[in-house]
Amino acid sequence: MDVNLEWYRVFYWIAKTGSLTGAAARLHITQPAVSHTVKQMEDRLGGALFFRTPKGVQLTTEGEVLLRHIEQAFIHIQLGEKSISEMHQLNSGEIHIGASDTLCKYYLLHYLERFHEQHPGIRIHITNRTTPETLKLLKEGKIDFGIVSLPVPDKQIDFRKSSTVQDCLVGGKDYSHLAGEPFPLDRISQYPLLILEPGGSTRLYIEEYLSSHNQTITPEFELGSIDLLVQFALRGFGLAFVIRDFIHDELASGDLIEIPLDPPLQGRHIEIATLRGVPLSAASKSFLSLLP
Repeated sequence: MDVNLEWYRVFYWIAKTGSLTGAAARLHITQPAVSHTVKQMEDRLGGALFFRTPKGVQLTTEGEVLLRHIEQAFIHIQLGEKSISEMHQLNSGEIHIGASDTLCKYYLLHYLERFHEQHPGIRIHITNRTTPETLKLLKEGKIDFGIVSLPVPDKQIDFRKSSTVQDCLVGGKDYSHLAGEPFPLDRISQYPLLILEPGGSTRLYIEEYLSSHNQTITPEFELGSIDLLVQFALRGFGLAFVIRDFIHDELASGDLIEIPLDPPLQGRHIEIATLRGVPLSAASKSFLSLLP
């Protein structure tokens, strides 16, 4: 049976006001329209829902049974409206974000902290994946937006450029003698190289940079995060390609030495990925407004 919600609104307000006139006034419709609705409902349901009294109308036994269910339905509708209102006021809701471990730690964490202080009722879920995996999750509807680097253009996804980051080559204190003149790229194969494992956009970016200058490499170590690259470089295992913006402290202390490259690496962007044509929740919009 198709449910005609307008019929039940009329029924509800007749029951609450005790009169057809009261329901008509509450719903801003005519009394004949209310009477017609009651007749249609009674014909559909197969019995009387109200009977007339000198003071108006009262529910029949069948009408009282129906009202108990209708009241519950209206309560749930009101709760739904309240929940939506609270979500728009950012008192409740959820955000699902996709980002790599590195971007989460060095880029997102500051903004997550600010947002959580302002809106503690919003639950935040973060899925740590590489850029290709993050974009796949986005298209599957498993995250609201992704924080990525060097994405491949995709007709289903909109990208907005955020912060610029700069990759660089670094080594521990044992490599301080390389920090003077620009380091010719064709000498890089003479040193043990630490690099991210395949599958991520940063690894691809470094490989394309080397390939464009006719260099192929055999890494000494392939590691799963920039944090690990930094730790291995600090301990003298070799030279590592890392993001300069994320190692300010190590460079300032002299524990890591930046080795100027010839030719230099170009800067690249962190980008915000959203699914084209799919509206964001109020919470997601508010969070993204914090990002540069």
